[in-house]
Amino acid sequence: MTFSKTAFSKTTFALVSAAIVTAYSVPALAQTAATPWELKPDTGYAYDKEGKTFSYKMGTNNAGELLKGAKKVPKGTLFFIGQNGQLYMRSGQYLEGDGKFKFGSDR
Repeated sequence: MTFSKTAFSKTTFALVSAAIVTAYSVPALAQTAATPWELKPDTGYAYDKEGKTFSYKMGTNNAGELLKGAKKVPKGTLFFIGQNGQLYMRSGQYLEGDGKFKFGSDR
């Protein structure tokens, strides 16, 4: 099977165009749909003094010490990184009445 330059160019153009459209539409879809934040049992999640995040495999031999001073995170808490790179949390409503994210990029 042989391709002429014109047929190859049109095919290449179509594939590249499809890739570009897909590349621009995927982030848009990701911003509109909420995805579960999957925290795992026996794993600790840390936000260190430099603002880096880590996860650690945890054991049970000193669970009592771990729970000293720990506080439950209230349901309905939103975590986010501010423009200054600082991790924040906010309790309170973060969804509109129609279920859309109140602080979304389309505001």
